[in-house]
Amino acid sequence: MDSLLKHMVDITGHRDHAMLDVAVISAVHELSAAKQTRVLSQVEGANGPMIRQRACIAGSSATPSTTSPGDVPLEQIAALAACLASHGASASATTDEGDSVLWMPIWIGEKAETILEIVRSDQFAADMVPMVVGIVGVYRNFQNLLDYSERDSLTGLLNRKTFDGQLSRMLQGGGAEALHAPTAEERASEAGQWLVVADIDFFKSVNDRFGHVYGDEVLILVANMLVSSFRADDRVFRFGGEEFVILLRSATSEQAHAIIERFRTNVAAHVFPQVGSVTVSLGYVRVRPGDSPVASLGHADQALYHAKTHGRNRTCHYDDIIATGELQLPASNDTAEFF
Repeated sequence: MDSLLKHMVDITGHRDHAMLDVAVISAVHELSAAKQTRVLSQVEGANGPMIRQRACIAGSSATPSTTSPGDVPLEQIAALAACLASHGASASATTDEGDSVLWMPIWIGEKAETILEIVRSDQFAADMVPMVVGIVGVYRNFQNLLDYSERDSLTGLLNRKTFDGQLSRMLQGGGAEALHAPTAEERASEAGQWLVVADIDFFKSVNDRFGHVYGDEVLILVANMLVSSFRADDRVFRFGGEEFVILLRSATSEQAHAIIERFRTNVAAHVFPQVGSVTVSLGYVRVRPGDSPVASLGHADQALYHAKTHGRNRTCHYDDIIATGELQLPASNDTAEFF
């Protein structure tokens, strides 16, 4: 009982999803005497749903791993696929090695984007599953609380505070708090992570001409287009006012530009109720572990400002405008303020 209470205190003491994952698998791993415990994500791949490892603890290791070994098609895990299709509470199977596996989806509404997986070398005891169910319930409720505190109330996007934390952790370079632990395929490619800033052009005139109700509707519709234009694993934030920020992961320079341009053209082609045509300008820069958050934001902002002052409704890459001499490389940007 003392050990269970200690773990409950640890789980509820976190204000971050990544560290919450680590606390939960540490608790379940110890209390169920598991061989391996993992937090998995269900993500959309090019050919259907995929399962991605988010955190893992194995054997007697005291340090959970957040390195992903690579995505696995959901259809290859038949018991879990059937459980998710039927909105089931759990699924179990026996591996070829004789291990017992228990999967417990974390249902939030109609979605189960998070799955807890527990592997034991023998069968689960009768009193063990209710205990794990209780921990999962606390985990689900606390995920809901974190989601609520991390979201912008108007658009439903992640908020500025969440962005500040995620960018800082990403640039610190990995560990349990990394935004994304790259797969082996991603490490072997030229893929990188990108910081994108977007601003609605002439948004003040929308509010002045049509009122704040229509201005809010434009913000909501642009936020929806951000979500649909970028990928499920990218992070989209409302930075404030008519400004948005995207953390785009695992894309080459050409892929990043194509994804960003897809969003820009989607907005330009959309007919907004009453307002009509709306456009966005965007600036982006590649970010790497060890970069300064302030400098990275400053570089993306400079690219956005360049787009704003050179016609609007365009996308500018910071490195490109530096290379062409359109923007002079500053001696230092570490004290720059974003927007």
